[in-house]
Amino acid sequence: MPHTETIEELYKARKAWLPSNLRHELGHFNVFRLDDVGKGAKPSPYRKRDWYNITLVHGPGKYLYADKKIDVRKHALVFDNPQVPFGWEQRDRITGGFFCVFSPDFFHSLANPTQYSIFQPGGHALFELTAEEASQANLLFERMFSELRSDYLHKYDLLRALLLEVMHLAMKMAPNENLRTQVLTASQRITVSFLERLEQQFPIDSTEQAVSLRSAIDFAPRLNVHVNHLNRVVKETTGKTTTQIIAERILQEAKILLRNTPWSISEISYALGFGQPAHFNNFFRKHTESSPLTYRHV
Repeated sequence: MPHTETIEELYKARKAWLPSNLRHELGHFNVFRLDDVGKGAKPSPYRKRDWYNITLVHGPGKYLYADKKIDVRKHALVFDNPQVPFGWEQRDRITGGFFCVFSPDFFHSLANPTQYSIFQPGGHALFELTAEEASQANLLFERMFSELRSDYLHKYDLLRALLLEVMHLAMKMAPNENLRTQVLTASQRITVSFLERLEQQFPIDSTEQAVSLRSAIDFAPRLNVHVNHLNRVVKETTGKTTTQIIAERILQEAKILLRNTPWSISEISYALGFGQPAHFNNFFRKHTESSPLTYRHV
């Protein structure tokens, strides 16, 4: 897997002042203007970062996230998390914007970023904005930029509130995807626990790792429910079967590993829990109509 960029490296690359409390137990937050975009701007490397990132862009560009390439047309809010690689392939037509970085403990007990779908590997990470929505988001980022540089005693409390407002601005555009922002039913709680258990197996950072939970039968005992009940509530809550959801997540990780590691097909297949490389090949062909090797070189 390519090198995971640290937040210290971000500061050094921007030639910015390196805060002494960067890894402080109270959490870290900062906000920057997008001042390295426009004509002649270089792509932003596709890799994992060890911080949470929210970007507001104005102008067209091409965003890379997990195994996807997404064209931004005019304005967008983008949410990145430490588990998924991301980057920008085209930045020369972006005219401006902001991005903020923060550590998971910045919110303390106020919120947990992982509870929101925008910061989950399978969640909705990019939101196209209307001109009105972009203006609203821009005002929030301008306020964060201004407040961070103020002498106000409680500015970090205010910054947390502004950051949450940016997050909710996006999540309100996709209310059906955000089960965890509502009061959950028993079925939804089981589904959320299932999704969390599934996600805990990723990302795969070493060939020494191996996915061990690969079916509803594997998950049910760990969630203290009968497998039939698990299958039923997941289907009711998400519209998908447990088999579909597990396969989609394994396929997503397979694409990331094929594109971003030098590992052999055999190493990837074993890391993803396939007993034989042939089983992985059959799985990949079934879901993509392509072999893993062909996908790697496209």
